[in-house]
Amino acid sequence: MALEFSTSHLSDSISLLRYYKNLGERALAQVADDQLFYAQDEECNSIAIIVKHLAGNMRSRWTDFLTADGEKPSRNRDSEFEDPPRDRKELMRTWEEGWTCLLKALESLNDSDLSQRVLIRGEAHSVMQAINRQLCHYAYHVGQIVLVAKHRRKGDWISLSVPRGKSAEFNQRVLSRELSQR
Repeated sequence: MALEFSTSHLSDSISLLRYYKNLGERALAQVADDQLFYAQDEECNSIAIIVKHLAGNMRSRWTDFLTADGEKPSRNRDSEFEDPPRDRKELMRTWEEGWTCLLKALESLNDSDLSQRVLIRGEAHSVMQAINRQLCHYAYHVGQIVLVAKHRRKGDWISLSVPRGKSAEFNQRVLSRELSQR
């Protein structure tokens, strides 16, 4: 993720969320369709279940989030951990619907909205607190997706950041790029 100097919590949060969306998509792209449904054991979630949960959370939290509690009465959180999407196409549609709901809500805000009061499960948060809470939650689950995907790919994994043993090479590329931009 290219760092862009910002003093706007909102624009920085949107940028980070887009980064995690992209990170998840790059991990999802590396696994075979059947690997989306792999769960290590009955206590672990498959990638498909994690995606379903993320999307359910995003729809609940970010639909009418300035005017309605972030935990919608229509949400059945427990069902998010059952019956995963049927296939990759449905999984990606579910993924995109969740992220679209989230990003549309945040992109409609401006920095002056960050101090407004919103509710999540009846608990008051500032908009900024609600964004931070969900940013951490989504990063946590995208990390799970990456871990499961990397585990399933074993030696065929293409690193999503700086590959092991390649830090010096990576740093040299960054330095060369910076020098060429001057």
